[in-house]
Amino acid sequence: MSDLFDMNTGAAKPAEGPRPLADRLRPRSLSEVIGQSHVLGPDGPLGAMLAARSLSSLVLWGPPGVGKTTIARLLAAQTDLAFVQISAIFTGVPDLRKVFDSAKIRRQNGQGTLLFVDEIHRFNKAQQDGFLPYMEDGTILLVGATTENPSFELNAALLSRAQVIVLERLTLTDLERLVQRAEKELARALPLDGEAREALIEMADGDGRALLNLIEQVAAWRLDKPLGHAALATRLMRRASKYDKSGEEHYNLISALHKSVRGSDPDAALYWFARMLEGGEDPRFLARRITRMAVEDIGLADPQAQQICLEGWQTFERLGSPEGELALAQAVVYLALAPKSNGVYTAFKAARALARETGSQPPPLHIRPAPTKLMKEIGYGSGYAYDHDAEDGFSGQNYFPEGVKRPVLYTPPERGFERELRKRIDYFAKLRAKRQLD
Repeated sequence: MSDLFDMNTGAAKPAEGPRPLADRLRPRSLSEVIGQSHVLGPDGPLGAMLAARSLSSLVLWGPPGVGKTTIARLLAAQTDLAFVQISAIFTGVPDLRKVFDSAKIRRQNGQGTLLFVDEIHRFNKAQQDGFLPYMEDGTILLVGATTENPSFELNAALLSRAQVIVLERLTLTDLERLVQRAEKELARALPLDGEAREALIEMADGDGRALLNLIEQVAAWRLDKPLGHAALATRLMRRASKYDKSGEEHYNLISALHKSVRGSDPDAALYWFARMLEGGEDPRFLARRITRMAVEDIGLADPQAQQICLEGWQTFERLGSPEGELALAQAVVYLALAPKSNGVYTAFKAARALARETGSQPPPLHIRPAPTKLMKEIGYGSGYAYDHDAEDGFSGQNYFPEGVKRPVLYTPPERGFERELRKRIDYFAKLRAKRQLD
């Protein structure tokens, strides 16, 4: 009877529907949170704040399903603050005013408010600025959650008043602990063999909430024997990989591809190239970036590299996806294994810097054109030595502006074709020195 009626009032209790597994397994203390020990441990930023009983406003930055909401809720409980949760997607200015007014009343009554703002990056600049006075006077302690890089999405003023806490995707070990906790709550093991169990964990892709949703599906099956990997794959779809073609993940992955090529690792380069394609990246963007790699990181160490990239790009344009992507993959592998040089890239940057410093200096008179009689009379073209008529086809004249000390901008490394170019530079340097002595 006690399950159906309130013993104090005798009134019937409202019936409760089934609770999702994620809700049933929600940690009741920070010590029960799986993962994030780097911020929750004694030496972590949140652990240190709680030990000092001095919690500041925070921005929790991390991928979905790593515990941002749970951590915020538990921080409020541990610091005796009222927990108020809003979403930037569904909250407008009038709603915010009500939240701030309620927080003021609590403060007058001696209780603080931890305001948790999910998807805080969805608020515009003016809305973000609206939090500042209430953060400064202590009306609220703000805890924002975002999956996007705060450096790009949040105002500098708000970031200066909050500490950014980086949460990491859950490891395979973390996810296995979550499976075990779920099995304990369900009072039975999942009907999967070892290989299928590992596959289930990998399907979650570091997202604890996604894993619990998958577990609920599997636990509902009525099976005579455990499923294997292949059978599991036919029943469940793998979670889509995290990739935002216009967000930080886009830049993270293209950086990984570029640096793998620069590091002469064709396997890693192919992996990141494939990751971007699987995420829906435009192959034409990849073709442009691959060509840039040839120019920036290989250059004249292998003059053929740029041509292979352009041909791969052209092949893709003719064949389209998916066949044309193989031509781009071939270019990626070629670049990764090509000799590397940024000699021209470095020389060009140095030349631009020198040009900015000496941009008003005219060319020396002897290399200026003299199409008119007046120009010839004042010395234009006078003294120019035609190199084809010089010994060894090299005059050794100065081609820099008067007063600009001759710099050394291009120093090719001893790699690939640039070994030959270095020999030529050394050869001309000796001839130049000889001509100056003559």
